[in-house]
Amino acid sequence: MSLSRRDFLGATAGGLVLGFVLPRSGRLLVAEAVAAGAPAEIPVNAFLRIGTDDTVTVLINHSEMGQGVWTGLPMIVAEELEASWSSIRVEHAPAAPVYAHMLFGIQATGGSTSTWTEFDRLRKVGAAARMMLIAAAAKRWKVPAAEIRAENGVVIHGDQKLSYGKLAADAAKLPPPADPPLKDPKDWKIIGKSHKRLDTPDKITGRARFGVDVKLPGLLTAMVERAPVFGAKVKSFKADAAKKVAGVRKVVQVPSGVAVVAENFWAAQKGREALEVDWELGENATLDTDKIIADYRELVKKPGLEAAKQGDVDAALAGAAKKLEAVYEFPYLAHAPMEPLNATVRLERGQCEIWAGTQFQGLDQKIAAKICGIAPEKVQIHTLFLGGGFGRRATVTSDFISEAVEVAKASGAVVKTMWTREDDIRGGYYRPLFVHRIEAGLDASGKPVAWRHTVAGQPIQFGPPRPNTVDEAAVEGVADSAYLKQIGAHLVTAHSTTLGVPVLWWRSVGNTHTAFAMESFVDEIAAASRRDPLELRRELLKGDPRRLKVLETAAEKAGWGQKLPAGMGRGLAVHESFGSIVAQVADVSVDQGKIRVHKVVCAIDCGTAVNPDGVVAQMQGGIVYGLSAALYGAVHIKNGRVQESNFDDYRIVRMPDAPKTEVIVISSGEKMGGAGEPGTPPIAPAVANAVFALTGKRLRSLPFSLD
Repeated sequence: MSLSRRDFLGATAGGLVLGFVLPRSGRLLVAEAVAAGAPAEIPVNAFLRIGTDDTVTVLINHSEMGQGVWTGLPMIVAEELEASWSSIRVEHAPAAPVYAHMLFGIQATGGSTSTWTEFDRLRKVGAAARMMLIAAAAKRWKVPAAEIRAENGVVIHGDQKLSYGKLAADAAKLPPPADPPLKDPKDWKIIGKSHKRLDTPDKITGRARFGVDVKLPGLLTAMVERAPVFGAKVKSFKADAAKKVAGVRKVVQVPSGVAVVAENFWAAQKGREALEVDWELGENATLDTDKIIADYRELVKKPGLEAAKQGDVDAALAGAAKKLEAVYEFPYLAHAPMEPLNATVRLERGQCEIWAGTQFQGLDQKIAAKICGIAPEKVQIHTLFLGGGFGRRATVTSDFISEAVEVAKASGAVVKTMWTREDDIRGGYYRPLFVHRIEAGLDASGKPVAWRHTVAGQPIQFGPPRPNTVDEAAVEGVADSAYLKQIGAHLVTAHSTTLGVPVLWWRSVGNTHTAFAMESFVDEIAAASRRDPLELRRELLKGDPRRLKVLETAAEKAGWGQKLPAGMGRGLAVHESFGSIVAQVADVSVDQGKIRVHKVVCAIDCGTAVNPDGVVAQMQGGIVYGLSAALYGAVHIKNGRVQESNFDDYRIVRMPDAPKTEVIVISSGEKMGGAGEPGTPPIAPAVANAVFALTGKRLRSLPFSLD
């Protein structure tokens, strides 16, 4: 998304706009607040409201789903605004063009982009507001603005002081500065310092509102009987028994299935169980993951579409002193967020109002408008906290939002459409299944001189197939690998298959499997050449000092090379994704075939860490999420039906099995990267490499099994 200075710094009658237009006029907000007997809040710009009680409310345009934007983004504003941190309040912004993602062009959250894409914009938001407050004070005191400074929520000139709340109304009337000066990083007092999360108190006390918490007058609950097989269609249904369930109000057909609308969740669920639905199963009724894997194993024996190439791989392999080959297999994975999917919809007087935890407000707004036959600006989205997302609440079909709108439209009621976890695991979206095949040739010293890498899997795409196009997500972390840059002859190719399984980005997307393949195979090369895994990586990464520093920091902190207690193994991995480099060292043991991860040391370089404590938390969460997939995660399909259903058979790492983690945040000052996703990819290969170091068994399929 490209913004001119004129677009970025403009003015309207409602006050200063940093973006396009204010969602609501400042005059209206002030009038509403006064009428309610509350302190007035003056909108200084589209991202800021300053209350007459000196509170500063930051409207964030990215969804808070545990990744910490509720704290990190306000820190950026507060730094340049020179606000008191204790005065900061936060709200999710409404869906509006001014809040569009700087890259995606619509309001959205994903790809570990929230902080680095908003960094410059929000610094300017805070700086512009600061300059306007100073200008308002200068006008009131009749002194040069250059003689005034702002500090800790107060504007100061000599002995004269005025709080922001006393100046906000005057400041909002002034033209915005054309180029507000930004602070030198050496003067930062908030950015780069750890701050406790602003959403934690409400989440501890239960005041935080998630989608499942929504209560409205006359609210009903709906459950949808969805297809047992991907793409199946309703042929007919009988609702007589469902309508006899106490509390059931209506049964309506919608595009995704048959909805039972009831007075409460229990009645809706029992009504759904009583439905009789005859399905047209379609061509996906024969899908079987065992066959898919078998087909992929054959497919990777042949080259696919070229993704990266350098030198003559065939010649280099033919002349190699030693050759290695390995095949790595990765299952479908469910997102399994802790809060099941849900959305509440009210359709009244030509307006659509939606309450939900969503990652794609901009797209949801447009799709809901199309369903209702109204303009997008007549769709109001109340973004609530997300009880986990991991990509699941960011579908370009807006599946759970659009379904809720369809249910509300068909039933003529205010409805909260609920999913169970079983609904989502058995009929949602999945990380694609992949198979990698790698061949390498080593010289006499054990250094790789040839690398041929073939990948097969489903591309994450929507709309018609794109033939003869490499799926970039399938080869990220391979085609651009720092290792391959050091290998004179390499070839990366990819096969993209068309299957009926709905696939979607899953935390760290393609890096979930490419990191494992790369870091496992580098370890295999080290073993084959009798090299220390760290030393080999040092040699292969000698032209990449930033990556090397992250790797060596983690290894040194973990005590790499030191003798381990009996029965313990240690492995490492390093991987770059989403602009950040992460290295992890895992200490493991094996007891009666069960892998136990005792400790993980993690180092990350994400450029500038706005809130280091938040980065640490994301590394910890990413490690547990990735470890859950490595030890347990797999979705199996038989006869077109997903076999797993809930956390009993789609397991996650629980507290007794969670490793002790130690995280080192390296501030390099390089271009800022993300933190929400990069912690997940390295953990599986680090653990697998540790298991090999301990047992001599090489794990090439996920989830891990020593049998």
